[in-house]
Amino acid sequence: MTDSVLLNVPVIRQLYHWDCGLACSRMVLKYLHPVSEEEFQRACCDLKLTKSVWTIDLAYLMCQLGVKHCFCTQTLGVDKGFKNQSFYKKHFDTEEERVNELFLTAENTGVVVKKCSVTVQEIQAHLNHGHVAIVLVNAVLLVCELCSNSVKYCCFLPVNQKCFCSTPDYQGHFVVVCGFNRTAGCIFYNNPAYSDRVCCTSISNFEEARMSYGTDEDILLIFKDSSSQDASFTIE
Repeated sequence: MTDSVLLNVPVIRQLYHWDCGLACSRMVLKYLHPVSEEEFQRACCDLKLTKSVWTIDLAYLMCQLGVKHCFCTQTLGVDKGFKNQSFYKKHFDTEEERVNELFLTAENTGVVVKKCSVTVQEIQAHLNHGHVAIVLVNAVLLVCELCSNSVKYCCFLPVNQKCFCSTPDYQGHFVVVCGFNRTAGCIFYNNPAYSDRVCCTSISNFEEARMSYGTDEDILLIFKDSSSQDASFTIE
């Protein structure tokens, strides 16, 4: 494995407070092979994606667009404990059945889901092959070492719209992991809250943010082409 990798994944900013996962999907699709906006919107429509987008939705989106993927998570379904978290509370009752059904039908629809943890070393090996990953993190904990100002993760409201949110304990947010430097002990990632930079954080901060309660350690591994894959994540 090389000491440092930084893949040329385009940065695309999210448009609303809820579409960070879709923005990340656009990033990886543009990196892999161009997909027209019409095709992307048609896939979202076919999957009936709403303003509540879960990692399993992104896995279905990749499958719908013919992208080789592997969704790794600690919970095959919805963790009922999330119902008490402010971040999930609003949509929990309506989303629980829908999300659980997606997990149940994943295998029959070609969506690859595995119940497992992914180590940072495995993520680095994945990146070393030119592949990328969409990772669910607790944005309250994730700190970019290059950004002078922190983002108001509580809402991601449009410019000039005032924020009345208080900082929560957990704020689910998707980022695209696109590189690492083992000597410096850091991880590079694209944050859809921005459109003009690649962010960087320490491995320890990255691990804390992606393993925070609420994430289920969700990571969607994306493979650069249909014939290549990491040995650690063999897709059968």
